[in-house]
Amino acid sequence: MIYKFKSKAAGDVIMLGANGDQVLALIGKDRTPQGIIEPQQMAPAIAALMAAVVADDAARTAAAQADDATGKPEGISLRQRAWPLVEMMRRALAENQPIVWG
Repeated sequence: MIYKFKSKAAGDVIMLGANGDQVLALIGKDRTPQGIIEPQQMAPAIAALMAAVVADDAARTAAAQADDATGKPEGISLRQRAWPLVEMMRRALAENQPIVWG
């Protein structure tokens, strides 16, 4: 499945299924084909995503240091995957607009 997040406050954000599932789970939303994030839910959702990003960064750094002398983690991080949606939520919250997906 592909998730397409939309809001009047920002451009669309598209995520592949597994990444969208992960982000929705982190913000406490059901992984359904359609849904909505209301403005009052955005501040806690942003905080949850940022906490998960910090934890993911720490785990990736520790794994990279254990596996490789270069200390550079491989692959795309949660920070990179979640950042567009976090920015969308910040803009939508500032304009009191919901975000829908489907």
